[in-house]
Amino acid sequence: MKPAAKLAEPKSRQSIKAEPKSFQAQHSLAKLKAMGKALRDKCPRVSHAEWNPPHNRPDPVRVVLKTDEGRIPDLVPLRHGRMVLSPFTFYRGSAFAMAQDLASTPSTGVRVQCGGDSHLVNFRGLATAERQVIFALNDLDETLPAPWEWDLKRLAASVVVACRDNGLSESVAKDAVLGCVRSYRERMAEFSKMKVLDLWYFALEAEMLISGVKDAGIRRAIKNLAKARESSTSEGLFPKLIDDAGGSSRFKDQLPAIFHWEGHTPGEIHWEVRQAFDRYRESMAPNYRMLLDHYEIMDAAVKVVGVGSVGTACWMMLLMARGQDPLILQVKEARASVLEGFAGKSVYPNHGQRVVNGLRLMQPSSDIFLGWTEGRKGRHFYVRQLRDVKIKFAVETFEAARMALFTQFCGYSLALSHARSGEPALISGYLGKSDTFDKALPPSPSPTPTRTNQTTPRSNVRSVTGRSRR
Repeated sequence: MKPAAKLAEPKSRQSIKAEPKSFQAQHSLAKLKAMGKALRDKCPRVSHAEWNPPHNRPDPVRVVLKTDEGRIPDLVPLRHGRMVLSPFTFYRGSAFAMAQDLASTPSTGVRVQCGGDSHLVNFRGLATAERQVIFALNDLDETLPAPWEWDLKRLAASVVVACRDNGLSESVAKDAVLGCVRSYRERMAEFSKMKVLDLWYFALEAEMLISGVKDAGIRRAIKNLAKARESSTSEGLFPKLIDDAGGSSRFKDQLPAIFHWEGHTPGEIHWEVRQAFDRYRESMAPNYRMLLDHYEIMDAAVKVVGVGSVGTACWMMLLMARGQDPLILQVKEARASVLEGFAGKSVYPNHGQRVVNGLRLMQPSSDIFLGWTEGRKGRHFYVRQLRDVKIKFAVETFEAARMALFTQFCGYSLALSHARSGEPALISGYLGKSDTFDKALPPSPSPTPTRTNQTTPRSNVRSVTGRSRR
């Protein structure tokens, strides 16, 4: 494909204000641990056990409806339909409602690069550039520097909601949260002792997780990831998504999740798509730009994804090299992070760039096709491969043993993501060696909510950030 003509420099490519240095001074490990321990005076670890909702707290359902603003109107009902399937799907789509609650919870003031939506389903098997499978956070649309506690509390809350949704007992949910938080605390202590480069190179590889599992059934389940890997690449997705009849490859319309824009025929590449693609190309490093130039755009179509992202302008592009070598890119709209109103605005003028930076900080290995662009009406986007060995775990089917093990893996992974962008010794010094902090996060017992009851999510969200006291 011929190099794109030079365009006027979009806002996303203009100079940006540099982020403040994460580490203002060099301290010894002992000093950092002591500084973290001293934070307990300002923010006692047991203080995380209680959450007092303000008298004027907005209704979570109304907050969710407010986040419909700016979404594609025709897709909003689909978003609502996916959210009301269960309390857990409601929880997944209500990150902004929880961000409002988290902002009023105790915090040490120690900030890291947060995911902003670190729930159980967001931890997946991902492929490195070397084609190894690692376990890490996947979608980071809400990523922003913020207090580390916010991510951990959202993860812990998702454990409780998922357990209740699976019909597991309150004691199982409590033990799963304790295991998750303990894993975070203990792994953070390990990361605090690692050399900086060793920590940066470290990743949770699938084989590493398998080696620590004694249960034969769970070991087999993890090993099955290798089989899933085959169908989670552009080649594996090609038969499911592409119609190549007549010698030309096009996306199949599969309503309501996949369709071409109204008034555009399959294979028609609108000038706005080409312009957005050219801007995306310019955001890439020169070596990956050269790799991308092997491909030619064949088609573009809308693809509705996830729960929280439904209604945003998300689409995919089919590219082809040599007429038979496919590459499918996902283009996701990047809106302002749900954390911005509480943790401060992003330093990046393009929210796609904010997401890409967050992915590179929080994931030990990121997609080589990551980039960002700006589209119609000033919408911001980030780009990556569509499901390049992004292996989703069936959390909604987990029984007690698998839930307990999986939540420990998630705590481990989140600790790694935070350690990469923050100061692990400071956080570890605060958490300490005891389970004082661990015991603060599990919420008080609550009746198991009824599925698909539209009032259920509202009552459920009231208690997910801690023990509610009125």
